[in-house]
Amino acid sequence: MRIPHLVALDLDGTTINHAGELSPVVRDAVHAVLAAGHHVIIATGRSIVATTTILSELGIETGYAVCSNGAVTLELDPLEANGFRIIEAVTFDPGPALNLLRAEWPDAVVAVEELGVGFKLSAPFPDGELQGELRVVDWEELVSEPVTRVTFRAPGGTAEDFLALTERIGLHGVNYAVGFSAWLDLNPEGVSKGSALEILRRRLEIDPQYTVAVGDQRNDVEMLHWAARGVAMGNAPDSVKEIANEVTLDVDDDGLVPILRSLL
Repeated sequence: MRIPHLVALDLDGTTINHAGELSPVVRDAVHAVLAAGHHVIIATGRSIVATTTILSELGIETGYAVCSNGAVTLELDPLEANGFRIIEAVTFDPGPALNLLRAEWPDAVVAVEELGVGFKLSAPFPDGELQGELRVVDWEELVSEPVTRVTFRAPGGTAEDFLALTERIGLHGVNYAVGFSAWLDLNPEGVSKGSALEILRRRLEIDPQYTVAVGDQRNDVEMLHWAARGVAMGNAPDSVKEIANEVTLDVDDDGLVPILRSLL
Protein backbone atom coordinates (compact mmCIF):
# COMPACT_ATOMS: atom_id res chain seq x y z
CA MET A 1 0.00 0.00 0.00
CA ARG A 2 1.32 3.48 -0.89
CA ILE A 3 2.00 5.57 2.22
CA PRO A 4 0.38 9.04 2.10
CA HIS A 5 2.90 11.89 2.00
CA LEU A 6 2.46 15.56 2.86
CA VAL A 7 3.58 17.43 -0.28
CA ALA A 8 4.07 21.17 0.26
CA LEU A 9 4.32 23.33 -2.87
CA ASP A 10 5.29 26.96 -3.20
CA LEU A 11 3.40 28.83 -5.93
CA ASP A 12 5.30 31.56 -7.77
CA GLY A 13 8.49 30.29 -9.35
CA THR A 14 7.60 26.70 -8.43
CA THR A 15 4.04 25.75 -9.41
CA ILE A 16 3.41 28.93 -11.43
CA ASN A 17 5.97 29.82 -14.11
CA HIS A 18 7.71 33.16 -14.68
CA ALA A 19 4.91 34.27 -17.01
CA GLY A 20 2.47 33.80 -14.12
CA GLU A 21 0.88 30.77 -15.77
CA LEU A 22 0.00 27.28 -14.58
CA SER A 23 1.35 24.72 -17.04
CA PRO A 24 -1.18 21.99 -17.96
CA VAL A 25 1.47 19.31 -17.34
CA VAL A 26 2.03 20.66 -13.81
CA ARG A 27 -1.71 20.71 -13.12
CA ASP A 28 -2.03 17.13 -14.34
CA ALA A 29 0.87 16.00 -12.13
CA VAL A 30 -0.74 17.65 -9.07
CA HIS A 31 -4.03 15.87 -9.83
CA ALA A 32 -2.20 12.53 -10.17
CA VAL A 33 -0.49 12.98 -6.80
CA LEU A 34 -3.82 13.83 -5.14
CA ALA A 35 -5.48 10.83 -6.80
CA ALA A 36 -2.70 8.61 -5.43
CA GLY A 37 -3.77 9.56 -1.90
CA HIS A 38 -1.10 12.13 -1.02
CA HIS A 39 -1.88 15.45 0.69
CA VAL A 40 -0.91 18.41 -1.51
CA ILE A 41 -0.70 21.65 0.48
CA ILE A 42 0.01 24.95 -1.24
CA ALA A 43 2.38 27.00 0.96
CA THR A 44 2.87 30.52 -0.34
CA GLY A 45 3.66 34.10 0.54
CA ARG A 46 0.52 35.14 -1.33
CA SER A 47 -2.53 36.56 0.40
CA ILE A 48 -5.76 34.56 0.71
CA VAL A 49 -7.27 36.32 -2.32
CA ALA A 50 -4.24 35.61 -4.52
CA THR A 51 -3.94 32.00 -3.29
CA THR A 52 -7.54 30.92 -3.80
CA THR A 53 -7.47 31.92 -7.49
CA ILE A 54 -4.61 29.44 -8.08
CA LEU A 55 -6.29 26.75 -5.96
CA SER A 56 -9.28 27.08 -8.32
CA GLU A 57 -7.00 26.72 -11.35
CA LEU A 58 -5.44 23.63 -9.79
CA GLY A 59 -8.85 22.20 -8.97
CA ILE A 60 -7.99 21.77 -5.27
CA GLU A 61 -11.20 22.10 -3.24
CA THR A 62 -10.43 20.19 -0.04
CA GLY A 63 -7.50 19.89 2.34
CA TYR A 64 -5.44 22.83 3.56
CA ALA A 65 -3.47 25.82 2.27
CA VAL A 66 -0.83 27.98 3.94
CA CYS A 67 -0.81 31.69 2.98
CA SER A 68 1.12 34.81 3.99
CA ASN A 69 4.35 32.84 4.54
CA GLY A 70 2.78 30.74 7.29
CA ALA A 71 0.81 33.37 9.18
CA VAL A 72 -2.54 32.19 7.76
CA THR A 73 -3.81 28.62 7.39
CA LEU A 74 -6.98 27.72 5.52
CA GLU A 75 -9.09 24.59 5.68
CA LEU A 76 -10.62 24.16 2.23
CA ASP A 77 -14.30 23.25 2.11
CA PRO A 78 -16.51 23.70 -0.98
CA LEU A 79 -19.55 23.96 1.31
CA GLU A 80 -18.22 27.19 2.87
CA ALA A 81 -19.33 30.48 1.29
CA ASN A 82 -15.81 31.32 0.05
CA GLY A 83 -14.65 27.72 -0.28
CA PHE A 84 -12.55 27.85 2.89
CA ARG A 85 -12.42 28.79 6.55
CA ILE A 86 -9.49 30.40 8.34
CA ILE A 87 -8.23 28.06 11.07
CA GLU A 88 -5.10 30.02 12.01
CA ALA A 89 -4.15 33.70 11.71
CA VAL A 90 -1.06 34.84 13.63
CA THR A 91 -0.56 38.61 13.96
CA PHE A 92 2.13 41.03 15.13
CA ASP A 93 2.59 44.77 15.71
CA PRO A 94 4.19 46.09 12.49
CA GLY A 95 5.05 49.54 13.87
CA PRO A 96 8.57 49.07 15.30
CA ALA A 97 9.98 47.23 12.26
CA LEU A 98 8.26 49.49 9.72
CA ASN A 99 9.39 52.70 11.41
CA LEU A 100 12.96 51.37 11.45
CA LEU A 101 12.82 50.39 7.78
CA ARG A 102 11.21 53.66 6.75
CA ALA A 103 13.98 55.65 8.42
CA GLU A 104 16.55 53.71 6.36
CA TRP A 105 14.67 53.70 3.04
CA PRO A 106 12.13 56.58 3.07
CA ASP A 107 11.00 56.25 -0.57
CA ALA A 108 10.04 52.57 -0.30
CA VAL A 109 6.38 51.57 -0.48
CA VAL A 110 4.62 49.44 2.13
CA ALA A 111 1.67 47.03 1.93
CA VAL A 112 -0.15 45.82 5.05
CA GLU A 113 -2.35 42.78 4.55
CA GLU A 114 -6.08 43.00 5.26
CA LEU A 115 -7.07 39.39 5.78
CA GLY A 116 -9.25 38.03 2.99
CA VAL A 117 -9.74 41.51 1.52
CA GLY A 118 -6.52 42.93 0.10
CA PHE A 119 -3.93 45.44 1.29
CA LYS A 120 -3.55 48.90 2.79
CA LEU A 121 -0.73 50.74 1.00
CA SER A 122 1.53 53.69 1.76
CA ALA A 123 1.58 54.40 -2.00
CA PRO A 124 0.63 52.46 -5.15
CA PHE A 125 2.59 49.27 -5.91
CA PRO A 126 3.65 48.29 -9.46
CA ASP A 127 0.65 46.96 -11.41
CA GLY A 128 -0.12 43.27 -10.94
CA GLU A 129 2.06 42.67 -7.88
CA LEU A 130 -0.78 42.61 -5.34
CA GLN A 131 -4.31 41.27 -5.61
CA GLY A 132 -7.56 42.10 -3.87
CA GLU A 133 -8.82 45.49 -2.71
CA LEU A 134 -5.94 48.00 -2.59
CA ARG A 135 -6.31 51.18 -0.48
CA VAL A 136 -3.73 53.95 -0.03
CA VAL A 137 -3.85 55.19 3.57
CA ASP A 138 -1.69 57.39 5.80
CA TRP A 139 1.25 55.98 7.79
CA GLU A 140 -0.58 56.12 11.13
CA GLU A 141 -3.30 53.82 9.82
CA LEU A 142 -0.72 51.43 8.33
CA VAL A 143 0.89 50.80 11.71
CA SER A 144 -2.22 51.17 13.87
CA GLU A 145 -3.16 47.53 14.48
CA PRO A 146 -1.75 43.97 14.48
CA VAL A 147 -1.42 42.31 11.08
CA THR A 148 -0.48 38.93 9.62
CA ARG A 149 2.03 40.21 7.05
CA VAL A 150 3.72 43.36 5.82
CA THR A 151 5.53 43.84 2.50
CA PHE A 152 8.24 46.51 2.19
CA ARG A 153 9.06 47.23 -1.45
CA ALA A 154 11.63 49.42 -3.23
CA PRO A 155 11.17 49.12 -7.01
CA GLY A 156 14.55 50.78 -7.64
CA GLY A 157 16.51 48.46 -5.35
CA THR A 158 17.82 44.89 -5.52
CA ALA A 159 17.60 41.80 -3.35
CA GLU A 160 21.24 42.36 -2.39
CA ASP A 161 20.37 45.89 -1.20
CA PHE A 162 17.69 44.47 1.08
CA LEU A 163 19.89 41.67 2.40
CA ALA A 164 22.48 44.30 3.34
CA LEU A 165 19.76 46.51 4.87
CA THR A 166 18.38 43.78 7.14
CA GLU A 167 21.89 42.88 8.25
CA ARG A 168 22.76 46.50 8.97
CA ILE A 169 19.72 47.48 11.04
CA GLY A 170 18.86 44.13 12.66
CA LEU A 171 15.15 43.34 12.73
CA HIS A 172 13.83 42.02 16.03
CA GLY A 173 10.42 40.62 16.97
CA VAL A 174 9.58 39.60 13.40
CA ASN A 175 10.37 36.86 10.90
CA TYR A 176 11.49 38.27 7.56
CA ALA A 177 12.40 37.06 4.08
CA VAL A 178 13.92 38.96 1.17
CA GLY A 179 12.27 38.19 -2.17
CA PHE A 180 13.61 37.88 -5.69
CA SER A 181 13.98 41.68 -5.93
CA ALA A 182 13.94 44.51 -3.40
CA TRP A 183 10.93 42.92 -1.71
CA LEU A 184 10.90 42.23 2.02
CA ASP A 185 8.11 40.28 3.73
CA LEU A 186 7.66 40.64 7.49
CA ASN A 187 5.75 38.05 9.54
CA PRO A 188 5.21 37.32 13.22
CA GLU A 189 8.35 36.12 14.98
CA GLY A 190 8.76 32.33 14.75
CA VAL A 191 6.19 32.03 11.97
CA SER A 192 7.16 30.56 8.60
CA LYS A 193 5.82 28.15 6.01
CA GLY A 194 7.68 25.41 7.89
CA SER A 195 6.04 26.19 11.25
CA ALA A 196 2.54 26.18 9.73
CA LEU A 197 3.20 22.95 7.84
CA GLU A 198 4.41 21.22 11.01
CA ILE A 199 1.04 21.94 12.66
CA LEU A 200 -0.75 20.46 9.64
CA ARG A 201 1.57 17.44 9.55
CA ARG A 202 0.55 16.61 13.11
CA ARG A 203 -3.12 17.23 12.38
CA LEU A 204 -2.94 14.85 9.40
CA GLU A 205 -0.86 12.34 11.41
CA ILE A 206 1.83 12.10 8.72
CA ASP A 207 5.17 10.68 9.85
CA PRO A 208 7.97 13.28 9.43
CA GLN A 209 9.84 10.98 7.02
CA TYR A 210 6.95 11.27 4.53
CA THR A 211 7.18 15.02 4.01
CA VAL A 212 8.20 16.70 0.74
CA ALA A 213 8.55 20.43 0.06
CA VAL A 214 9.40 22.24 -3.17
CA GLY A 215 10.26 25.94 -3.40
CA ASP A 216 12.44 28.52 -5.09
CA GLN A 217 12.98 31.52 -2.81
CA ARG A 218 14.38 32.62 0.55
CA ASN A 219 10.93 32.47 2.16
CA ASP A 220 10.99 28.72 1.39
CA VAL A 221 14.17 27.98 3.37
CA GLU A 222 12.43 27.01 6.63
CA MET A 223 10.00 24.81 4.68
CA LEU A 224 12.83 23.03 2.86
CA HIS A 225 14.63 22.48 6.18
CA TRP A 226 11.40 21.14 7.69
CA ALA A 227 10.74 18.54 5.00
CA ALA A 228 12.42 15.15 4.94
CA ARG A 229 12.85 15.80 1.22
CA GLY A 230 13.42 19.48 0.50
CA VAL A 231 13.63 20.29 -3.22
CA ALA A 232 14.85 23.58 -4.70
CA MET A 233 13.81 24.67 -8.16
CA GLY A 234 16.51 25.17 -10.77
CA ASN A 235 15.69 28.90 -10.80
CA ALA A 236 16.29 29.25 -7.04
CA PRO A 237 19.15 31.42 -5.71
CA ASP A 238 22.31 29.48 -4.80
CA SER A 239 21.67 30.10 -1.09
CA VAL A 240 18.39 28.16 -1.39
CA LYS A 241 19.86 25.37 -3.50
CA GLU A 242 22.63 24.87 -0.94
CA ILE A 243 20.22 23.96 1.88
CA ALA A 244 17.99 21.68 -0.25
CA ASN A 245 18.31 17.89 -0.41
CA GLU A 246 18.04 18.05 -4.18
CA VAL A 247 17.61 20.49 -7.06
CA THR A 248 15.20 20.01 -9.95
CA LEU A 249 14.75 21.78 -13.29
CA ASP A 250 13.76 25.42 -13.80
CA VAL A 251 10.09 26.32 -13.34
CA ASP A 252 9.87 27.23 -17.03
CA ASP A 253 10.95 23.65 -17.79
CA ASP A 254 8.18 22.28 -15.51
CA GLY A 255 10.75 21.27 -12.89
CA LEU A 256 8.00 20.40 -10.41
CA VAL A 257 6.71 17.56 -12.62
CA PRO A 258 9.53 14.98 -12.12
CA ILE A 259 9.34 15.51 -8.36
CA LEU A 260 5.60 14.89 -8.31
CA ARG A 261 5.84 11.91 -10.64
CA SER A 262 8.44 10.33 -8.34
CA LEU A 263 5.66 10.00 -5.75
CA LEU A 264 3.47 7.89 -8.03
